[in-house]
Amino acid sequence: MTFVVIAVLVTLALIGLPLFVVLGAASLFFAQQGGLESAVLIVELNRLASSPNLTAIPLFTFAGVVLAAGGAPQRLIRLFNALLGWMPGGLAAVTITACAFFTSFSGASGVTILALGGLLFPMLVGAQYPQRFSLGLLTTSGSLGLLFPPSLAILLYGIVAGVNIDELFLAGIVPGLLLMLMLGLYALYIGVRANVPRHSYSGANLLGALRQGMGDILLPVFIVVGIFGGFVTVSEAAACTALYVLALERLVHRSIALRSQLVPLLADTAVLVGSILIILGVAMGLTNLLVDAQLPMRLLAWMENSIDSQLKFLILLNIFLLVVGAMMDIFSATVVIVPLILPLAQRYGIDPVHLGIIFLANLEIGYSTPPVGINLFIASQRFNKPVLLLFRAALPFLLLMLVWLSMVTYLPVLSTWWQ
Repeated sequence: MTFVVIAVLVTLALIGLPLFVVLGAASLFFAQQGGLESAVLIVELNRLASSPNLTAIPLFTFAGVVLAAGGAPQRLIRLFNALLGWMPGGLAAVTITACAFFTSFSGASGVTILALGGLLFPMLVGAQYPQRFSLGLLTTSGSLGLLFPPSLAILLYGIVAGVNIDELFLAGIVPGLLLMLMLGLYALYIGVRANVPRHSYSGANLLGALRQGMGDILLPVFIVVGIFGGFVTVSEAAACTALYVLALERLVHRSIALRSQLVPLLADTAVLVGSILIILGVAMGLTNLLVDAQLPMRLLAWMENSIDSQLKFLILLNIFLLVVGAMMDIFSATVVIVPLILPLAQRYGIDPVHLGIIFLANLEIGYSTPPVGINLFIASQRFNKPVLLLFRAALPFLLLMLVWLSMVTYLPVLSTWWQ
């Protein structure tokens, strides 16, 4: 009976039934089967609602939505192109930088591909970059920036794992910059090999682009200085960011009409945040059931008998998380998987902050990996190309990201340099 129910729920999820419905149904079923009170499903909602960092999620999301609607993608591309476009592989470096910057605020790689892909793909092809390279670059670059503040993925991990979010923001900076550097060097190699023409450096163009994009560039600086300087908490930084972005787009660039656009922007934010929170609430209830059923303890007992070193655990953890990343979106995976692996990782002496970077790095790769890699499907719709073609185009980038994942996993100093 249990197997049949699980098979039905998995099938319904694969054909499009909302994930929160599937998780809720599974939670109620397992509660009944285990003779547990279904009220435990609601207990976790209270802990979620009382989290001091919860308000940061909708506020940072709103800031990303307003930036996308206000023309920030176009300003960033112009600025980074003036700054980096004269280099070999310069336009590809512009793509990497702009995507990482925008994803850190939008919180969703799909938004980045939709907002920047349509602008950058014709620019890359027009600059004589190979089409396959351009497609692979845009598909994988959509998930860059997930390790930079104020990433929603980091906020969510911190809330679920009970880890200090300020420390997570610091921990993600070096690994994130390292990945951008590795991809940038590969782009430089392709630019030289394909003999891509470069435009000459122009101080006047850079100055003009800097004037237009200065407000956007200063935003992450204000956030980092505010949080790590001890001037504001994460939630206060989120509120200041939302207010700053509204003022920037309405008063400086005059690209947003509050009277006609504020309500649609709030509606877009509510849809995105609501989808995250409802999954988070239900999944945390399911996790509570699994804890009551002693599943983590059973896993720990099995691993203690089967794995005798931290190295073996990390290898198995990466394999497991790569599979998870290929099957689940990053928000669902965070709330379902993190509570299960956290006590196991601590048992093997892995810092929860370091674990968070390992977890997010794996899921970042999963965005571009079949069968459920969301970047592949969004890019397929955006560029009107088959998913399989996009996956083949992304393979060189994924191989580089796997090398990067190994470095992040087995060199913890990259994540804990600040300690």
